Amino acid sequence: MTARLHAVEDGPPDAPVLVLGPSLGTDVGLFDTQVTAFAGTHRVVRYDLRGHGGSEVVPGACTMADLAADVLALLDDLGVQRFSYAGVSIGGAIGQELALTVPERVEKLALIATAAQFADPPSWAVRAQQVREQGTAFLVPSRAGTWFTREFAEREPAVAERLLAMLRATPAEGYASCCEAIGAFDVRERLGEIAAPTLAIAGAEDPATTGEMMRELAEGIPGAQFVVVPGAGHLPVATDADVVNAALREHLGI
Repeated sequence: MTARLHAVEDGPPDAPVLVLGPSLGTDVGLFDTQVTAFAGTHRVVRYDLRGHGGSEVVPGACTMADLAADVLALLDDLGVQRFSYAGVSIGGAIGQELALTVPERVEKLALIATAAQFADPPSWAVRAQQVREQGTAFLVPSRAGTWFTREFAEREPAVAERLLAMLRATPAEGYASCCEAIGAFDVRERLGEIAAPTLAIAGAEDPATTGEMMRELAEGIPGAQFVVVPGAGHLPVATDADVVNAALREHLGI
């Protein structure tokens, strides 16, 4: 079954559509700076993952195909047929799934700090169980050094705290079920089928989806462009928005 997703729209309703897919443990607020940058030229649609933010919690494990189906159901409800898509981490995995399953609907694709298979797949079921038992708060200390560098947290404490507040607010079941989708995701052998013009953006200091992982992803997709954001961790859309937005702007041709 699909989940009812919470979404926020900005920009002209008749403009080209840009869909923004968030990372695990964040919400639509992750993309505030992208809205400022792109709502003048695009109809920007941000959504919360199932079990995150304002979206419906669906108990139990799910797959990346389920999460992609959630997004398609949302876009169908909004009357969106063709769209460009930019996603971070699990949001980028959903983007790969969409590009593979509904290629006729995806105009351009941007994959940010993501992977065709995430590191250490068995660990995600372990994390899911931990979160179901303890909630998301125990993860907060480990996000510094992952989501962003410790230097960034010292330099921009308000931004760091805003991101961590999203994690604290994420329902345990929503986070856990998405962990299980991450653990089961593997499209490494299908990257050559992605036909949408693709941009891959890596954070140079990202320990979760490393630059090497992102380079392999980009090399597997025909014609993909690859950009590394110096000094960035796992959430460059929030910490290094100027660099990311410039790359997205060029990719989208605006």
